[in-house]
Amino acid sequence: MFTGIIEEIGNVRSFNLSGRSAVMTVAADKILSDAHLGDSISVDGVCVTITRFNKDEFTADLMPETVKATTLRRLRPGSRVNLERAMAADGRFGGHIVSGHVDAVAEVSARRSEANAIYLDLRVPPALARYIVEKGSVALDGTSLTVFSAGRDSLTVSLIPHTQDLTVLAKKKPGDLVNLECDLMAKYAERLLSQPDPTDNGSEAAGLGLSLLQENGFA
Repeated sequence: MFTGIIEEIGNVRSFNLSGRSAVMTVAADKILSDAHLGDSISVDGVCVTITRFNKDEFTADLMPETVKATTLRRLRPGSRVNLERAMAADGRFGGHIVSGHVDAVAEVSARRSEANAIYLDLRVPPALARYIVEKGSVALDGTSLTVFSAGRDSLTVSLIPHTQDLTVLAKKKPGDLVNLECDLMAKYAERLLSQPDPTDNGSEAAGLGLSLLQENGFA
């Protein structure tokens, strides 16, 4: 589990695609200070496992689903990536709950600057738009961001100078792709509201929906 607060930008040293899987090696510094084999690292928002490491680089295997469903397949030697270690239980929770399991790849549709902020507009799959709300949270390339505005198939985020300096997002331009992870809590809430209680064999209820809340005076 991650927080979406990027710790450093790493550089891809090698990316070897073999069939549908891949092996990548990334140069890093801060995140390796307390690394162990098997540790989870978020690379551009994708949770990977350290299989080898030394003081200045780590290697991770990418399974076919990761290669197919994320932007990591586009990495090449020299690519810059956002890096974050798994959340420590004794640390501050500065972002939001990020699992590192990418929901979709989103495309940057527009970019503009206003004062010290950079605004990015992104196209998102309509099926995921229901999990994205104005002033809510979203992870783009593993970076926890507040949604500035949300549409039926789009969202806008604003990058403050700190985010511009410490992540790869400030370099994104129209046509570039980013890994999108929606707020995990929204997906859990939808699942709970739509499913019946499996232990209630005599009930015909379809779940905790709006009609049930209205019938009982809660909405």
